[in-house]
Amino acid sequence: MNLTCRAELTIETDYASVVAGALSPELAEKIPRTRISVAPGDRKVLVNIEAEDQTALRAALNSYIRWTNVAEETAKEARRA
Repeated sequence: MNLTCRAELTIETDYASVVAGALSPELAEKIPRTRISVAPGDRKVLVNIEAEDQTALRAALNSYIRWTNVAEETAKEARRA
């Protein structure tokens, strides 16, 4: 795989472990032409995406941003309950 495009997302959140845990199963589902890693930190989640082309990079970014938002909003609602 010839990876030519790269993006790094740093998500700052009070729910870093929840978000990282929610993203982890998605790593098993391969997004074509990409390689992705997720690393939790203290109040941060780091997502590295490498892709063969801009189209694959955009698709992966959109997916991970959406999944991150869903995980964080779910964690917030669970805390309020």
